[in-house]
Amino acid sequence: MSDQTLNPNPEEKTAATPSSGPRFSIALVLLAILLVAAAVYAFHERAQAYQLAAQNGQIASALDATRSQVDALRSKLNELSAQQAAKPAPAPAATPARPYRVASRARREDPRWKQIQTQLSEQQKQIDATRQDLGSARTELQGSIARTHDELVLLQKKGQRNYFEFDIDKSGQFQKDGPVGIRLKKTNTKHQYADLEMMVDDFKVSKKHVNVFEPVIFYASENGQPVELVINKIDKNQIHGYISEPKYKSSDLQAMANSSGTNTANTASDGRSAAPAPPARKPRRQLLAPKSN
Repeated sequence: MSDQTLNPNPEEKTAATPSSGPRFSIALVLLAILLVAAAVYAFHERAQAYQLAAQNGQIASALDATRSQVDALRSKLNELSAQQAAKPAPAPAATPARPYRVASRARREDPRWKQIQTQLSEQQKQIDATRQDLGSARTELQGSIARTHDELVLLQKKGQRNYFEFDIDKSGQFQKDGPVGIRLKKTNTKHQYADLEMMVDDFKVSKKHVNVFEPVIFYASENGQPVELVINKIDKNQIHGYISEPKYKSSDLQAMANSSGTNTANTASDGRSAAPAPPARKPRRQLLAPKSN
């Protein structure tokens, strides 16, 4: 009675025991597969190792062969160098003397070359003389710049140059003052400079950034001597200054020299002397005396 109670169904126990057999078989199969795969992988790796070792051996043998060839070539080069050093240097072959004709005539110097050299030296002398004249004229003019109307009157009284004051406004027309025409293009009261355009001998000459009290020197063909322009004051769209030119033209000075020479000759022949006539000058606008305040 008790045995039946503890094991009511003995057939179930005997049936449950064989179910563990298929699981064990599957595990064995998987283990066999893993072992086969490991063996195949190991064989493959070993084959690659053998192949790489064989390639390395071939490369090493090729390097050894190349090294031996290089050594052989080096030894041959050393032998050739030794042979070359042992051989005596060949004596240079004597060049046969070539017969030549003695020049019967000496080479003459071209006279045209002398003429060109003479012309160049004369031109250089003229350039140097012109530079000296310009430097002396600039020094002379810069040393006598008038900054006020009173100073300008004092310079006028010296009688060496003619002075013409001007007051020019900004416009499109040229204003004739003395030997030149002047047109004001621009003024800068902050930096005290002006841009001018001058008409000299029917030619337009532009002069930019003319500072106050800066002398502008140029030559006009009317007198052939330096003409000076100076700006004394710069306002908005207006400038005040003066132009100075030599009192006598080059032609007047030449006429005076000729007249003096003629009078000297007449005095030597007749025993009399005559004073030369003053040269004729064009009327100019003269300066007024300074007003007393």
